[in-house]
Amino acid sequence: MNASRTALVTGANQGLGRALVEGLAARMTPADLVLLTGRDPERVGLAAEEVARLPGTRARVEGRVLDVTDTAAIARLAAELEERHGGVDVVLSNAVARVLPDESQAERADEFIDVSNTATHAVLRAFGPVLRPGGRLLVVASGLGTLGHLDPRLHPLFDGVGLDQVEQAVESWRAAVHQGTATEAGWPVWLNVPSKVAQVAAVRAVAAERRARDLASGTLVAAVCPGMVDTATSRPWFSDYSQAQTPARAAEAVLDLVFAEGADPALYGRLVRFGEVLPWYGGSPLTEQDRMVRP
Repeated sequence: MNASRTALVTGANQGLGRALVEGLAARMTPADLVLLTGRDPERVGLAAEEVARLPGTRARVEGRVLDVTDTAAIARLAAELEERHGGVDVVLSNAVARVLPDESQAERADEFIDVSNTATHAVLRAFGPVLRPGGRLLVVASGLGTLGHLDPRLHPLFDGVGLDQVEQAVESWRAAVHQGTATEAGWPVWLNVPSKVAQVAAVRAVAAERRARDLASGTLVAAVCPGMVDTATSRPWFSDYSQAQTPARAAEAVLDLVFAEGADPALYGRLVRFGEVLPWYGGSPLTEQDRMVRP
């Protein structure tokens, strides 16, 4: 990586995003800059100040208001970082919309898709071109992001396609939810499944185009699964939290990818959990009971 590096984390006010910022700030140098981003100006400012004051913090930490549902704002920030810093070295796309088990999945679909998917597409499009050699562009997904978790009828929408096609598939899913035809078409009721599959498919699409030059320069583009994490967003969905990790612990494996030497070809463009690749075609469609107990 460059002598002076710039890192960016989305959805970083709390939980895993906050832990990722803390870990970056501790492992990077005083010459480096870590941008903690989120939608709420007060929360962003307070979180950045708190991380900057931590005893282990070494890098500069700045708060930056960024609504990831505003794709133009994502593009502007990428352009700004290219102009001011010559690009960016680490981008961790982590933002997620909070949905509770007793809420209507259909009624929350637009917000969920905008935050988890439309934003992921925008981050990949905007920051991919300004990612400096040796950089890291990682999208936080989950173990549900493997193709086997979808009805086989939907597999062609996400398998071996480009980013434009992934985007079209996501919008067809959104339309089916609004039209009341999603279940008939094979889409799961639980938004998290197609959303995570689409995130991983988007990463795979971008990585397929960049692979040769990225590996030559030690650059890594991948999706990551942090495992079960004890956060306000995830806790309502699990009946047993005995094996859950703290956000700080979950961040460690992601940060190990960030600071690993070079880029492992076996991990490039894949969904990685604790340093191991999760098979793209693995998994099986979930039952209603499954969705209450699985990460």
